[in-house]
Amino acid sequence: MKRIGVDVGGTFTDLMYWDEDGTIAVHKIPSTPQDPSVATVAGVGELAERVGVSVEALDQFLHGTTVATNIVLEHNGSDVGLITTEGFRDILHIARKKRPLNYSSYQDLPWQKWQLVRRRNRRVVRERINAAGEILTPLDEDGVREQVRVLKANGVRAIAVCFLHAYRNPVHEQAVKRIVEEEYPGVFISLSSEVAPQYREYERFSTTALNAFVGPKVSGYVTNLVDTARESGVRGDVRLMTSAGGLITSRRAVEHPVSLLTSGVVAGLLGGCAIGKASGYESVITLDVGGTSADIGVAADGKLRMKHLLDTRIGDYHAMVPMAEVDTIGAGGGSIAFIDEGGMFRVGPRSAGAVPGPACYARGGTEPTSTDAMVAMGWLREDSFLSGAMRVETDLAIKAIEEHVAAKLGTSVQHAAIGIFQILAHAMTEAISLHSVRKGYDPRDFSLVAEGGAGPLYAWHIAQQLNVPRVIVPAHPGIASAMGLLSTDIRVEVPATVWTSSADPDTDRIAAEIDRLSAQVVEQVTADGLSPDDVVIERSLDCRYIGQGYELRVPAPDGPVDADWVARAAESFHQVHERTYLQRFDDKPVHFVNVRVAAVGKVGHVPLAEVEAGGPDPSGALKATTQTLFWDEGNQPAEFTTNVYDRDRLKAGNVIDGPAIVEQFDSTTIIGPGQRATVDRVGHIIIETSDNSQGGQR
Repeated sequence: MKRIGVDVGGTFTDLMYWDEDGTIAVHKIPSTPQDPSVATVAGVGELAERVGVSVEALDQFLHGTTVATNIVLEHNGSDVGLITTEGFRDILHIARKKRPLNYSSYQDLPWQKWQLVRRRNRRVVRERINAAGEILTPLDEDGVREQVRVLKANGVRAIAVCFLHAYRNPVHEQAVKRIVEEEYPGVFISLSSEVAPQYREYERFSTTALNAFVGPKVSGYVTNLVDTARESGVRGDVRLMTSAGGLITSRRAVEHPVSLLTSGVVAGLLGGCAIGKASGYESVITLDVGGTSADIGVAADGKLRMKHLLDTRIGDYHAMVPMAEVDTIGAGGGSIAFIDEGGMFRVGPRSAGAVPGPACYARGGTEPTSTDAMVAMGWLREDSFLSGAMRVETDLAIKAIEEHVAAKLGTSVQHAAIGIFQILAHAMTEAISLHSVRKGYDPRDFSLVAEGGAGPLYAWHIAQQLNVPRVIVPAHPGIASAMGLLSTDIRVEVPATVWTSSADPDTDRIAAEIDRLSAQVVEQVTADGLSPDDVVIERSLDCRYIGQGYELRVPAPDGPVDADWVARAAESFHQVHERTYLQRFDDKPVHFVNVRVAAVGKVGHVPLAEVEAGGPDPSGALKATTQTLFWDEGNQPAEFTTNVYDRDRLKAGNVIDGPAIVEQFDSTTIIGPGQRATVDRVGHIIIETSDNSQGGQR
């Protein structure tokens, strides 16, 4: 079995190859934002050549992409038409009546300013189905044909169909789909009963419209990627990462592109879970810092947390699809430092990206970035970037910092460079605190996994700020998301609204929906080429107490749905509610809102081989000694004598005292003053944090 994982970032495209004989190889090339598939396919060919195999020999091609997310954030999706129930034309405009700024009379509501569907393309037809799924008003098929013709004349490229209570009975939406295929062949069609078959009116409309908004471009990208890959010799299908942390086929990605939102960032969390487990630490916080953003994830006991479906937003829009608890902030290696109009010193979220990139890249960039700051501090040496394949220019970094920051603040370049680093590190620290401490987790119970090209440059300092006891720097931190792809199972999940309670449970309804959904997901994964024997069925429930407005996802019991099953399901919810909110109410009935069934196709995860053992002395990997800039207890610039080590020559058992720099192809690791790092048996660097942050030799 030969597998390759490819994660496309804003600046670099990361690749990892794995063979069942134990061969692991990594590669990293600049992304091609105008067409991400160009760098993807080129990187696959280059990595295959490096390991001495033909592209045709690859059995699996796994892919994480930010294409769908970028379309939403940049508001450049396709023109969408909406066909809905008469009287519900403006659901997408009204939304939940929430305002980003409660007390401002003059504010743009994002979902109104950047509409997913313009009002002239929101068309209504006569039909009505009630909450029980009963047809009250038959579908006016002639009216549907008339509205489809209007949308065709308006030039829409996608049509979303959202009828009231279609999640209970999809017959009218399915009839509209047939009519659209007759009247407007080739247009992208998005049905709410297929995309989000569950209650919550506005969120279902928004998700279906989002699916249509990104559909034509994402399906075009995926189709082009598959075709290009096959032309280059790839035999197997391209499987893509979903926001829920599973892989789906390219066919399913084309049909439901909304499931690819946050595709790439989830892979980093999955990779972090595998990395932590290999080093003996189950509970991890992942810090994946790339060129444009930092992704933060928290996995207690190595298990992904799923966001509440009312919190699953992309940019300004609700997307009611399962999403793992990972969040992104605009903080990365390319984040630009500047002085705003009010004289405030800021860093990000604007990024230099891959083109032109940081000033030190000598590709035309003139604004200072966090990468330039670390070059100026001596952390990134001129001939060490990408193992010397890409040279950085210290003079250009210093010039950019001096001109755009230091001169305007009336301070030194050294002060400005340290400020750039600390401002960005503080933003990451606050984001991690938001997703750990403020959600009931103690960072002292976790390990911080440093990922991405820039994660190991920041993790040493952030761990100190949060009192995280250790930092784990994997063997290939810049390729952690690609590794996550190779550590992910195939997963298809579908929901259904059951709307019953533990006080008077409709067990027949719950059982019927579980059976229906189980048959549906098994059919889908077997159609994707998996044997039923290789599929594991997972069941879960969305529950709340009667009177609550929000649900929590809890595991559903196994076995027949009877009174005992209901009691065990209610107890499962009580426990999850208590862990989440420190309260449980055993005397309150539990409301079972949705049931979910997932088919999980288990695949072989990448095993991490042990590295050669050595003693504590790391001198065999020492490559240079240099002067670097940190800061003293008064936060003043201070130079430290710093050893520089070659990551490829480190051995298990080596101990490194900070300050130190460890260089490798895909990243650079900083071990701060007063810290100590040990190389473990699988080659991960374990940095033990210390309150004495400035104990190095000066």
